[in-house]
Amino acid sequence: MPYSLLIFDLDGTLADSFPWFRRHVNAVADRFAFRRIADEDLESLRHANSREILARLEVPTWKLPAIARHMRRLKGQHIQDIPLFPGADAMLRALSDAGYRLALVSSDSEANARRQLGELAALFSHFDCGASIFGKAAKFRRVLRRAGLKPEAVISIGDEVRDIEAARAAGISCGAVRWGFASGEALRALTPDLMFERMEDIARELGVSEPAKAQA
Repeated sequence: MPYSLLIFDLDGTLADSFPWFRRHVNAVADRFAFRRIADEDLESLRHANSREILARLEVPTWKLPAIARHMRRLKGQHIQDIPLFPGADAMLRALSDAGYRLALVSSDSEANARRQLGELAALFSHFDCGASIFGKAAKFRRVLRRAGLKPEAVISIGDEVRDIEAARAAGISCGAVRWGFASGEALRALTPDLMFERMEDIARELGVSEPAKAQA
């Protein structure tokens, strides 16, 4: 196996949280006095990096911790409305059965992540949650220390530009999924080590065949 540890993002990678986010984000914008997101804004935001998004929405960085805490509490009230993407269950089980160690690094709380994953949470050796918008690199480094692994033995898998940037900063490989928030063009521009078009491609690219058998 090329890697020993796979670090997954949650929202947009394993969990289909964007429809929920879209329903609630403008109420959050009103509460914290940043610019609302119109439907016509979405495509351009998908091509932007995190700093560009904050600038376009007029979100000052000092508000980010309060916004993040509010979003975690709000999401915790609606976990039942946010499913995992189809195929995530089979993919995670297949990778675990093949001997890969799994970790989760997320901006969400660990409690929310465990509730969302359900029994799949038992497949994960490490959780490091509550990451700030620019804090994932530090979380990646901490997971590496806890796992006792060198950076070359680890790959992160996420759906945003900041996931790739954080992996590069931490010195680990990165994989990008096409079904999350960021556009494929924005992700490809940063030349991730792997690109995944479909959920089942994750296991296949990592040398694990027929992930659907993991549910049998």
